[in-house]
Amino acid sequence: MRIKQIETAGMWTCPEIVEMLDRYIIGQNDAKKAVSIALRNRWRRMQLPEDIRGEVVPNNIILIGPTGVGKTEIARRLSQMADLPFLKVEATKFTEKGYVGRDVDSMVRDLLENSISLVRRRAEERVQEDIDQSVEDRLVEILFPPLTGLDEDPDRKARWVRSQEKIRTQLKEKVLEDREVSIQAEQSSMPIANIFSSAGEEFDASFGESIKGLFPKKKTTKKVTVAKARRILHESESEARLDMDQILTQAIELVENGGIIFLDEIDKIAGGGGGSGPDVSREGVQRDLLPIVEGSAVSTKHGPVKTDHILFIAAGAFHMSKPSDMIPELQGRFPIRVELTSLTEEDFLCILRDTEGSLTKQYEALLKVDGCTLNFTLDALEELARLTAELNKRMENIGARRLQTVLAQLLDELLFNVPVTLQGTVNIDREFVQERLTDIIQDQDLSRYIL
Repeated sequence: MRIKQIETAGMWTCPEIVEMLDRYIIGQNDAKKAVSIALRNRWRRMQLPEDIRGEVVPNNIILIGPTGVGKTEIARRLSQMADLPFLKVEATKFTEKGYVGRDVDSMVRDLLENSISLVRRRAEERVQEDIDQSVEDRLVEILFPPLTGLDEDPDRKARWVRSQEKIRTQLKEKVLEDREVSIQAEQSSMPIANIFSSAGEEFDASFGESIKGLFPKKKTTKKVTVAKARRILHESESEARLDMDQILTQAIELVENGGIIFLDEIDKIAGGGGGSGPDVSREGVQRDLLPIVEGSAVSTKHGPVKTDHILFIAAGAFHMSKPSDMIPELQGRFPIRVELTSLTEEDFLCILRDTEGSLTKQYEALLKVDGCTLNFTLDALEELARLTAELNKRMENIGARRLQTVLAQLLDELLFNVPVTLQGTVNIDREFVQERLTDIIQDQDLSRYIL
């Protein structure tokens, strides 16, 4: 059975994928090229005959570069474009088997849960109109229940129909959202919500799911607002229309053939020596990761998931270590290595000016809510880029994340005063930027804490 989601991803060529990534990430062309090939290869593999398809394994990627240059953003945008199951996880969360901490298998279980949500959302979209209509009908019936003897009195029935249609119109216009109604809802009678281990981790989710079946659901009547009743009824109607067995089957297949796991901070488990706890070996975590990256079957509450064709993208700054410090077996499972470059002043300008959803556009949208129009001039963006690059050189280089601290400090007073004492249009030019930031940047002690 072919995976339709991966078929959709195949509509794009590698240059088209890079072009879409360019809308959000500045520079890093080598990294974009590597991930575009990886995504296109997912689709190419699904076009192969069955006998050879299983032999083609993904080329996992290591992105090497300082913080704030776009490593995580590249992987995140890639998964959004392809609409494939994606999980970002910190490698430092995991500990060697036998120690308190997260088991490496948990990332596959989390990825499967993401896939189930993705497949379910798509299934709901296909029957969304039917669900909405059914929810509306039930709300109309709750708000204006049918009367007895209507068929015997045509005039009375006509008045009732007109009143019912008026209620339906009000529901569509969302004017009754705060009205309270009584609805019947199913509630599990299980006495405990979750079972936890002493470590605070959820203990064997499959066990918790299995004992739910021992406690049948009971119907209860509760008073809620129309808005909340709409959500409860929507969930109920979705459950009635969706085939969860089919959704689970598709979700597992989608994970196995299109799943992407982004392993951040992998450099923190490179090399030997102890981790943060006593005798917790970094090398032990690598050895636990190895079978999953190589390909194995991970047990989940929905059944086994094979990891042979999951794409792993690892990332790390590798300031204190290097990829060759990882155990040879794990190194061999990441054949593609890409170095990302530090961002320059020109890059910061492009990030502020050219990217979709840039910080300047975000602040413009935020203040627009309060009736204030922000207008960033080009010379202001140039000055912000220059100051950001200067701070990254002088202090710790945190890449594009420095833009967040700079802009937050720049607009601090403005965000506080709007709309109480300030409304209308505010021009942010070079003079405004220098007036607000130059003194702070020149004061070494102060900038260390603020910026």
